[in-house]
Amino acid sequence: MTRRRVMPAALLLAFAAVGAACGDDDTTAAPEDTTEASGGTAVVDLDANGDGEVVFGIAASGPRDDGAYYEAVVSAAIELSEANGFGDPIVVDDIEAAEAATELRNLVEQGVDVVIVGASGIADPLPELIAEHPEIFWYCNCGVGFPEDPGLAQSIDDAAEIGYTAGYATGLELQESGGDEVVFLGCCDLPFEREFLLSFRLGLVAVDEGYAVSYVGTGDFPYDFENAANATEALAAAVADGADAVMPYLAGALRPVVQAANDAGVLTMSAGSSSACEDPELDFAIAVRFDGGDYLRSVMDGIISGSITEGTVRVFRVGVDPEPGAVICDATPEQQAAMDDVYARIAAGELAEDFGAIKGEAYGAG
Repeated sequence: MTRRRVMPAALLLAFAAVGAACGDDDTTAAPEDTTEASGGTAVVDLDANGDGEVVFGIAASGPRDDGAYYEAVVSAAIELSEANGFGDPIVVDDIEAAEAATELRNLVEQGVDVVIVGASGIADPLPELIAEHPEIFWYCNCGVGFPEDPGLAQSIDDAAEIGYTAGYATGLELQESGGDEVVFLGCCDLPFEREFLLSFRLGLVAVDEGYAVSYVGTGDFPYDFENAANATEALAAAVADGADAVMPYLAGALRPVVQAANDAGVLTMSAGSSSACEDPELDFAIAVRFDGGDYLRSVMDGIISGSITEGTVRVFRVGVDPEPGAVICDATPEQQAAMDDVYARIAAGELAEDFGAIKGEAYGAG
């Protein structure tokens, strides 16, 4: 049983200023106790330890400053804390799966009120920890397939939908720049990598059947998306073999690879970040958006207002929600029209059968 206290008046006023929750969000929800602020705004007390201050604890399996997925989550948590008058977030990063239980417990012991887990690779201990600490609000962007839990709020997206838009956008860019070979740099052939790769290939060849993508694993162990030395070496070899574009499905290794791609003059893109097109240091052709920070901002509005509760699964869909999917940074009108059409087709379910087959192949292999 979760517990929510009556919120101090100062926090109630701060929470009441937060925007309304997403009215059309695709969610499944469990009931949650709320407190009425002045003006009738329903808000949830997140002050788990009753000390008058709300503190986020963030657990990340990669570096907090990776310039990609993990940094986006950390930055969003800091931004939300500042906007709502919360305490400074406590961040524990570079967590290995084998140490996840220990590191998450250490985070809890620092007096956090909300625990934000950035990915499924360190989420296995969550059911036990949620049972031990039901007073804390637990949130995870764990992805498809992670078990639902009445004490855990989750957000998920559809990797096949996003991967298809990334491949299609890359194909449109290759039409403009020339070339036909893409290298996909990942970790170690994990099932969710296979799903993204297969859908990327499907989108790529939808533009031109002559285009091709090859996969290279750069990790030295499962969930090693940080290996910059291996990844840049793999990129150099691929460019020497004629690669014209790189999809760096990486975390800590992403920025070194993108810099190397810029130096080599090959097309490159982000892996998660929605702000890549405005990057002041690197040149991204495409922002492949599955930004954990964007998801957190949307979800946290719902958590604070009470519409997203423990037990809720918030689903972000391409063409339905503004957050996920690839965008071409400097799209021509023709390219933008083509991408708009792809988004509409995905939202309408026209590719659902293809995506289902991809998921079956990705998660049924090995």
